[in-house]
Amino acid sequence: MPKIQLYDTTLRDGAQREGVSFSVVDKLKIARKLDELGVHFIEGGWPGSNPKDEEFFHRAKELKFAKSKLVAFGSTRRAGTKPRDDANLACLAASGAKFASIVGKSSALQVKQVLETTLKENLSMISDSIDFLKSKGMTVFFDAEHFFDGFKTDPDYALRCLEAASEAGCLVLCDTNGGTLPDDITAAVKAAGQATKVPLGIHAHNDCDAAVANSLAALKAGAVQVQGTINGYGERCGNANLCSIIANLKLKMDVDCVTDAQLAKLTEVARFVSETANLAPDPFEPYVGTSAFSHKGGLHVHGVNKWAGSYQHIDPARVGNRQRSVVSELSGRGNIIYKAKELGIDLPPQGKEAQKLLERIKWLESRGFQYENAEASLELLLRRARPDYKPPFELVDFMVIVETGRRTPTQNSHDEMLAEAMIKVKIGNDIIHTVAEGNGPVNALDQALRKALVQFYPKVAVVQLIDYKVRILEESTGTSSQVRVLIESGDGVKEWHTVGSSTNIIEASWLALVDSLEYSLLKQNPSRKSSK
Repeated sequence: MPKIQLYDTTLRDGAQREGVSFSVVDKLKIARKLDELGVHFIEGGWPGSNPKDEEFFHRAKELKFAKSKLVAFGSTRRAGTKPRDDANLACLAASGAKFASIVGKSSALQVKQVLETTLKENLSMISDSIDFLKSKGMTVFFDAEHFFDGFKTDPDYALRCLEAASEAGCLVLCDTNGGTLPDDITAAVKAAGQATKVPLGIHAHNDCDAAVANSLAALKAGAVQVQGTINGYGERCGNANLCSIIANLKLKMDVDCVTDAQLAKLTEVARFVSETANLAPDPFEPYVGTSAFSHKGGLHVHGVNKWAGSYQHIDPARVGNRQRSVVSELSGRGNIIYKAKELGIDLPPQGKEAQKLLERIKWLESRGFQYENAEASLELLLRRARPDYKPPFELVDFMVIVETGRRTPTQNSHDEMLAEAMIKVKIGNDIIHTVAEGNGPVNALDQALRKALVQFYPKVAVVQLIDYKVRILEESTGTSSQVRVLIESGDGVKEWHTVGSSTNIIEASWLALVDSLEYSLLKQNPSRKSSK
């Protein structure tokens, strides 16, 4: 297979995903990460469409890329307009980028129904725009929009569009609506390869969940440039996931599109982009997801403990990820032993401790607890089973009151209810009794417990509750149902998850809350202040 060009369009096509809005600073940071990953071309945006992208290209002139080339995106000239009078082309030429990617219709139906111009004029729009940008010293890639749909309905015209773009540096065949399957991709790419000598590329959307497969099929059929986005971000169902494409090319198809060191940054880059986009990373994303190499079934964990390749297709370290063992009611002793080892807890493989812990976990999960999404609670469960474990605090008693009538509502507020929590905890030899109010019973408990702990452990003040979820486990029993509470907490550096379960939502919340604060103290390992 010839050398493959990696073309990333996260900053333009990826930003069209609902809920994503990159700032200029965000885009500059992501561009640097993409260069570290070894991407050949970075599409920075559409400088003719908005001030943000114009500013990006202005500031991007200061970026010093080790490998990547910056590409400005735009469209062909408007129908009936000369290239020199087209504002969009002028912005591309003034962007400072040496490469331009312009999109044009390659479907006869799209030309007639959407552009509302003649087929001949569309061909002129393509060729005129490419010639104009080349005259400005730019290398031009032509995005043949709707190529595969156009090839199905009028293959002759679709190929004539490629012919009109014969002065381009690459003809990128676009599955714009994302509805094509690999066999049709292969046939169309081979036909395009016979009709032109210009290098071909592939730009696939994921509307039928085949974008990565379509991209790889196009490359095997002769394309040399593959476009995609990090994590598959994009409009509707997204674009081809460049993370999966890079890993598949490198590890499955023996294409050295990136170095081994760059491949090892893949997970880091994927998570950086998701954090910058303010989107939760998909834990089940191939190669880079936190669950991509997790093992839950006891048989699987038993196997990977003996041979890592027994239940995973690659060494996760090659893409910067790691193997995980998940503990649940489906686990065996191997899961417990593996997890304990992962946490630095010595658990003899031949002893009875692992079996006892496994039985307890299975019993707790039968009571509504779930540890695969609450690893902080699981770690505490394992550590509390050790004879030398000393908890930083112990509950003596607590009481929560929720009542109405003691708070006068303001004119613009309907908050008439008062939540008050009273807590007694033992810290060392001291019994601490605190009271606090909150905007609800869980918040009141949180405030009262912190009030007690902060006297001895000042660092607990930085811990914040990030998310709080309640799930009813037995809907048929109504308000007496077992409920599970999951709490996500953080200290500004890392986040962790804890779980509680009970038929009493306050007790379930308390169990998860106590685990959260105890876990934070376990990780901070603070020295306890003396009693006042």
